[in-house]
Amino acid sequence: MNNRLRILRAEHNWSQADLAQHLEVSRQSVNAIETGKYDPSLPLAFKLARLFNTTIENIFVDEQPS
Repeated sequence: MNNRLRILRAEHNWSQADLAQHLEVSRQSVNAIETGKYDPSLPLAFKLARLFNTTIENIFVDEQPS
């Protein structure tokens, strides 16, 4: 699953550590999500969407063929 997390974070001039603090997770978790090595839980995905004032679908893109 691809995501726009790095872009959204950059638009706010936040480091991975800054975003991790807002989300109450580790910086390593933010890095793993950004690089696609980890898909966040649904509650964390909702928290990200609220933080960036957008939808989950605007952050995460499923690349499965339709």
